[in-house]
Amino acid sequence: MHQDIEKVLIDEGIIQKRLDVLAGKVADDFEGKPMVVVALLKGAVLFTADLLRRVALPMQIEFLNVASYHGCTESSGVVSFLDETLPDVEGKVVLLLDDILDTGRTLEAVMKKLEQQGACEVKTCVLLAKDIEREVFKEADYTGFMIGDEFVVGYGLDYQGLYRNLPYVGVLKDSAL
Repeated sequence: MHQDIEKVLIDEGIIQKRLDVLAGKVADDFEGKPMVVVALLKGAVLFTADLLRRVALPMQIEFLNVASYHGCTESSGVVSFLDETLPDVEGKVVLLLDDILDTGRTLEAVMKKLEQQGACEVKTCVLLAKDIEREVFKEADYTGFMIGDEFVVGYGLDYQGLYRNLPYVGVLKDSAL
């Protein structure tokens, strides 16, 4: 365990087993559809790679760079699209991947943007969902794990750009914040 981690919330083995289940559900639901995966950078990179290797369907994989935390431990409430162009999703079914469903603002904003770009359907998949009351986007179509309202890092999630490479999801010590 990394010295800045107070506790491991979800270990690597449990994550990998849950990805097997999620991949099965995604494969069943997207069978025979023109699938485009849109993963949100940078947090969903590890989740995306590990999940999609388990889905034996033809798919186009795209990335979209958005920001909502802006270096803080809580969402700023503002979703910024950092790419100049958006993936071509017109007439396609989209699987939108993100690391965590927190306030719901990011998924809500990206879904609307993809629908404006002509996606015929957008389904959402998150590794983590905080068990909190949300004002906007309520629930993902596929969720790996429900967690409490704690600030977590690892397995793609970061604090000020660090800790994404940890193979588990953990809670930082207060001294590291």
